[in-house]
Amino acid sequence: MFKILSIKTKNLRSQKKITVLFFLVLHALTAQEIPREFKDKAEKLVQMRPKTYLSLDTELQIEKRDTTLLRYFANLCKEENYLEGESYALDQIGAKYRNISQFKKAADLHQEALRIAEEANNTELKVRSLNMLGVVYRRTDAIKTALDYNQKALELAEEVENPSHHIKRSINVSLNCIGNLYQTLEQYDLAIMQFKRALKFEKELDNKLGLAINHQNIGDCLEQKGDLEGALENYRKSLAYNEEINSDYGRVICKNSLAQIYLKQDMPHAALVLLEPLYEQSKAIGDFFVTSSVFINTGWAHTELGNYDTAEQFIQDGLTMARTHSMPSNILYGYKKLSDFERARGNYEKAYEFYKKADEYDEEISSATNFRYMNDIIVRYEADKKNNQISVLAKENEIVRLRLRKNQTTLLVSTLIVGLFASILYILYRQYQSKNEKRMLSLEQNLLRSQMNPHFLFNSLNSIKLYIINNEQKNAVHYLNKFSKLVRKILEASSLKEISLAEELETVELYMNIENIRFSNEIDFKITVDHDINTENIKVPSLALQPFLENSLWHGLSPKEGEKRIHVNIKKKNGSHISIEICDNGVGRGVAQINKENRVLKRKSVGIRITKERLANFSKDYQHKFDVDIIDLFDDDGNPKGTKVILDIPTI
Repeated sequence: MFKILSIKTKNLRSQKKITVLFFLVLHALTAQEIPREFKDKAEKLVQMRPKTYLSLDTELQIEKRDTTLLRYFANLCKEENYLEGESYALDQIGAKYRNISQFKKAADLHQEALRIAEEANNTELKVRSLNMLGVVYRRTDAIKTALDYNQKALELAEEVENPSHHIKRSINVSLNCIGNLYQTLEQYDLAIMQFKRALKFEKELDNKLGLAINHQNIGDCLEQKGDLEGALENYRKSLAYNEEINSDYGRVICKNSLAQIYLKQDMPHAALVLLEPLYEQSKAIGDFFVTSSVFINTGWAHTELGNYDTAEQFIQDGLTMARTHSMPSNILYGYKKLSDFERARGNYEKAYEFYKKADEYDEEISSATNFRYMNDIIVRYEADKKNNQISVLAKENEIVRLRLRKNQTTLLVSTLIVGLFASILYILYRQYQSKNEKRMLSLEQNLLRSQMNPHFLFNSLNSIKLYIINNEQKNAVHYLNKFSKLVRKILEASSLKEISLAEELETVELYMNIENIRFSNEIDFKITVDHDINTENIKVPSLALQPFLENSLWHGLSPKEGEKRIHVNIKKKNGSHISIEICDNGVGRGVAQINKENRVLKRKSVGIRITKERLANFSKDYQHKFDVDIIDLFDDDGNPKGTKVILDIPTI
């Protein structure tokens, strides 16, 4: 037996020597490719030996995205016994592996970083490594292990008397992760409470990445609760923060979430507009957790549209990614969507098979033992944090119990009456709110259809085609740039309730430039803004002015000969309103009506009616009301000389 142990020991030593030799050779080969500048920086850092995470992160802000440079730095730190630097570098490399779904490598690197941080007795780096391990295990649905690490990180961070900026950030990461675990338990209100607490701290730290993450998580909880409008609002806030920090990773996650809401709102076309650009973007990021979700959602959208072959391919591809990279929640999601797909196709036997698979998988990843363990840990944590509060609540509860004993009958009857009355009011309110939401959604959809009408699209694309046929490449590119920019602005604005007046005027100018090209630049178009008006601070309903300009173009100026003019004047009417005047020198409404009745093809114009309804809804959030006035203009002889539209928009 001792001989066998001796042989095994020798083999282990031999293997260790080979492993060390391999890494030395790898280090030597890698070192040849390392820029001289980074070598100098790394050597300087090793000499200075900064102890805090912030110091290291500031110095390596650019290089931390390059795993080759980080490995060189980690090896150099190991040679010089600089523990803090080695722990930092290994943690950063682990995060990179996590983001490309190589979770086993990521966990090993974070474990090694934690061991080194403990050896260095550095609380900041220990807390970070613990949190990173929690994130890795949560991503693989190993909930028990994830909760242990995040709980330990939070307790360790909260023990610090004068926490640094990084310790405060780590507390927020822990709160965020614990919130995600509440979310797994489907305790969404408790999860939102944790995320909002983290959100408050992130605002104090002005950390836009943290703000983006917490808004995304709150949106996900609200989506699970069925509050789709609340989810949309938080996803859009998260997307805005990700745009501000230019995070491709965050943008992909937010747009995928927005598309999922659109699918739940029976808007598959809108969902596909967001999802189609994400195929390659998500692959480029390398996070298969997100990519598989994007593919499954795309399959869902095609299922709703009846494109069954395409739908099946996308769902299967997403499911394959989830299986390959061991992502239980995405595997479950894929089976559910395959069941829905087969049911939509009328193949109920297969639909039932996939439903059973999803159900079995759901039971497997959310076993009773696992949930009991999580609940015990969470209850213990909440109890430790709120001992004093519980003591006070117990005393108050005793007082309430004594009062209830005296007034039990009266209180019960009163409670029933109040509850019944409140239930009736709530049902009536929800019915009113539901009708209002449906009406607003219908208005927004009708508005988008009116902005992107086939007549305008056909004419614009036809103009581009003519430029290309006539070999006018410069004009074609110029026109195409303006047209694509306008379409993008219309699509972006259509999802917003309101935008700044400056953005609205920019969209209007693009629209008029495109239309003017097709009018051979005959139209004198001008926008005038009073000097005391700040267009960035004034909010208007998105795409509110275009229907009035389109009316002036096609009914007022199109049949007119000679000079053609449209002027937009923005004035301050009073302390509570601004006035937007749209003046044209067209044929007037009387002649336009006659021309419209004589046309063979009559086009029904609904843009102005929709805009008025949207203005009415917009003004509900303000103290004052809107007003729209259309005035016919006449010359001294009583002949029509154009039309003036006056929009009074409330500002307070």
